[in-house]
Amino acid sequence: MAIREVFMPALSSTMTEGKIVSWQKSPGDKVEKGEFVVVVESDKADMDVETFYGGYIATILVPAGASAPVGSAIALIAETEAEIETAKQQANGKPAAAATVSVPVTATAVAANATAIAIPAATPTATILRSDRPVVSPRARKLAKEYGIAVETLHGTGPNGRITADDITTAAGKTPIPVIQSQPATGVAAPATQPVIPSISTGAGRVVPFNTLQAAVNRNMVASLAIPTFRVGYTIETNHLDTLYKQVKSKGVTMTALLAKAVAITLAKHPNVNACYSDAGINHPSAINIAVAVSMPDGGLITPVLQNADQLDLYSLSRMWKDLVDRARSKQLQPQEYSSGTFTISNLGMLGVDRFDAILPPGTGAILAVGASQPMVVASEDGTFAIRRQMQVNMTADHRIIYGADAANFLKDLAELLQTNVQSLTL
Repeated sequence: MAIREVFMPALSSTMTEGKIVSWQKSPGDKVEKGEFVVVVESDKADMDVETFYGGYIATILVPAGASAPVGSAIALIAETEAEIETAKQQANGKPAAAATVSVPVTATAVAANATAIAIPAATPTATILRSDRPVVSPRARKLAKEYGIAVETLHGTGPNGRITADDITTAAGKTPIPVIQSQPATGVAAPATQPVIPSISTGAGRVVPFNTLQAAVNRNMVASLAIPTFRVGYTIETNHLDTLYKQVKSKGVTMTALLAKAVAITLAKHPNVNACYSDAGINHPSAINIAVAVSMPDGGLITPVLQNADQLDLYSLSRMWKDLVDRARSKQLQPQEYSSGTFTISNLGMLGVDRFDAILPPGTGAILAVGASQPMVVASEDGTFAIRRQMQVNMTADHRIIYGADAANFLKDLAELLQTNVQSLTL
């Protein structure tokens, strides 16, 4: 018999704190093995977290909307119903008869201490909300079975389209069930990170706190300052690229897929540009994974990854990209789908920007900033003038592994592909 602390899990390798989106269980509720009990927002995604064994939620230390560092206690689980009161007294700072078992948030600890609510960082076995199935809260799923409601036919009103208990009762024509809001136990020390405040009014305006994703981006940008980078620009004529895009756009092909495919094919000829720095030397990945920056509706950005982009055809890349963007903006990506990029593209050209420099993401060797394609007056060697569409691309590279000649040759080959052999992208 024991009372166990539930720790904030590390849902990705870069996660330092998590935000409780919602608790699926209330204090006193019994939990079964494999049951989802809490939704945690990491730096890039929302994830359902499940228990591995049964017990009772004794008390919730970090309520919905609050954040806590990875490894800090967010709830107490009692092994038996009789221990619930003991756990509450312990949370209130009173002497407890039973000792608390601390459960570290690691893959090994999860196996050894089965009642820990945790997911190992960035593993494919993590339970993650996915867009290819309805996202249903455990309570809603139970009600759907009771009322005979097909969850596949419903549109969820909860966070990120989650189907809630109210959605089920409404569909069944019943009175919505009141939601019990979890409250932190009296006398419990406040978590290290307090709930996010919508805004702070000042005499000069207002301050809006960073959301979880923005805070993660901030940390990465600060880390990038330690990398010695340089920048190389190139002008690429896009007449043939624009023509090809008009031909394949009706088939669902996006400009992002065209650029990603072209970059991936060129990277295959320049492995150093696809590499990244490590203390042991130049790290050459086994695949060419193109990450593309995407802005998020509530602020910040994320870089969904087109894995093995050099090996996939243009149409498969486009379908993959649409799926990635849809799930990225609803925070449904798996960690490997946004953290496995080997080369990054940032395309502000779609917004009319003609040129810009991008900041190199840590853990990669280079990023390509793509400007807008615009008609320009171009002089030829014989003295004649013509109108040609051109775009400016600027590459930011890690000078520890990529040198000026490497970057120049990569951009030269990319330009040649887009200007003279762009039809090969459809093969």
